[in-house]
Amino acid sequence: MSDTAVRGRRLRWPVRAVAAVRARAVAPVEPGVRDRGAWVVRTARLPVWPLTAMFGFMPLWWALGAFQLAWPCFGVLLFVLLTTRGRVRLPAGTAPALVFLGMVAVSAVRLNRATALATFGLRLGLLATAFLVGLYVYNLARDRVPWARIAAPVCAYWVAMVALGWLGVLAPRFSMASPVELALPNGLAAQRFPQDLTHLDATEFNRYSANPIYRPAAPYPYTNNWGTGLAFLVPFVLAYLTAVRRGPLRVFLLVSLPLSLVPAFLTLNRGMFIGLGAGVLYLLGREIARGRVRLLLPVAVIVAIGWLVTLIIPVVDLIRNRTSTTDTNLDRFDLYAQTWAAVTQSPLLGYGQPASVDTTHAAEPLGTQGMIWQLLYSHGIPATACFYLLLFVVARRLAAAVTATGLWLSSLPVIAAVVTPFYSYLDPNLSVLFAGIGLGLAAVDGAVNRDPGAPR
Repeated sequence: MSDTAVRGRRLRWPVRAVAAVRARAVAPVEPGVRDRGAWVVRTARLPVWPLTAMFGFMPLWWALGAFQLAWPCFGVLLFVLLTTRGRVRLPAGTAPALVFLGMVAVSAVRLNRATALATFGLRLGLLATAFLVGLYVYNLARDRVPWARIAAPVCAYWVAMVALGWLGVLAPRFSMASPVELALPNGLAAQRFPQDLTHLDATEFNRYSANPIYRPAAPYPYTNNWGTGLAFLVPFVLAYLTAVRRGPLRVFLLVSLPLSLVPAFLTLNRGMFIGLGAGVLYLLGREIARGRVRLLLPVAVIVAIGWLVTLIIPVVDLIRNRTSTTDTNLDRFDLYAQTWAAVTQSPLLGYGQPASVDTTHAAEPLGTQGMIWQLLYSHGIPATACFYLLLFVVARRLAAAVTATGLWLSSLPVIAAVVTPFYSYLDPNLSVLFAGIGLGLAAVDGAVNRDPGAPR
């Protein structure tokens, strides 16, 4: 009896010490935690390496020409890991996301030819993968995997995107066939959409113009995708910098942020500036309404750096020159009007996918030039409304964030909603968006491990 009592007294202090360390290492990032099981440790942890393979190795997938084609395969991997682990936590927005995916899948009945099933399946796979990335990241963070480990692959993706943007600045005419493009069957390789996805181009420009404007695009096929990716990644990178105070990746991010402004301005993406501006105004409005001004300094620094870059790059003149020579605004408005007229003919399910100028079925690329137009034309009005409902539900939940990290992530659904009339992001950028949303939702829903060096 005495020996047992002594052993009992010896066990009390280590237990208390471990509890104290764990309390410091696993601290709620945001107040108002609602989940009573927030402190429950899962026995089967999800690995981080799938995110590293997806985002961290992006330059390799781009060089192979498999960047977008292989992306849904990673979604299958995440789905297998989630279902194998079991007991998956579902964040806010899961219900509208599942309904939206169901509506998109049903719209396949509107495809007018069997050969369109391949591109439809690719787009559906990109959508499903994005939601799976958000779900996977959410559960990783709720399992108290260190925040820095979860966010590092997406930050590496950002560094690689900036580097490839500079490839477009320094070697604007870089173009070559990728291994995947060379391996495609002749009939498939001759089509414009597969060729755009697999061919390696540093920039997008008019090859028939006497004075072409080279706009950085790599690793994406179109420069608008590069601008959308930057709009989603800048808040993510700023959230990482506010949450992680040490490490070599932090140094890379601090250097890459100002460097990204040169290729960003050369894209001439007006929608990118509008989206980032809307996100900043949203955050500043929330902070001012609560009587806080802590975001004013970093925002002022970013704006000042951007203004200095405009002294070197005549961005306004370049945009004015482009719009005056191509009638891009009139072309867009005309395309929007034609797209809406077509939507009224099939409002419930749309047409399955955007129309392409490379077929005999459409004289104009209807359902392009914006996420909202692609969703309306391809999948109908109900699916589009469900997508916006998803962004609203997520934005409302993220509005509970009060830390600087949570605030930057809370701007993502707002930016995503604002850029929908201008650019489509049904590509890996959608996965980037939901990776940030997943981290933000985890922070406001439960305890997460914000200290990568603490014992677990």
